[in-house]
Amino acid sequence: MKTLNPFGFAKRLTYSGYIDPARDWLVLLTLGAIALAGIVVWNIWAFDTVAQGGVIGAPMSSAPPVFSRASLDAIHAVFEKRSGEQAKYETGTYRYSDPSR
Repeated sequence: MKTLNPFGFAKRLTYSGYIDPARDWLVLLTLGAIALAGIVVWNIWAFDTVAQGGVIGAPMSSAPPVFSRASLDAIHAVFEKRSGEQAKYETGTYRYSDPSR
């Protein structure tokens, strides 16, 4: 009497001493189709969630300030200093010696 082997199908998919291109392509295309379907489902879910105003992941309890005035003042000071240095080159206070001449 033959018993039902639940792993018989898996055994057929394993390498059995000979190369079976049809089996290999079937497995490759099946796994690719499953991956593609998963990606499409994920993207549809993410788009639908965001389109309805939802948040993907844990929503933030409170938003931190986008910028602080102190950091903006520091950046402004750096650009003012750079502008002053550029003006010194343009007015001739600093001389640029070109090494190629």
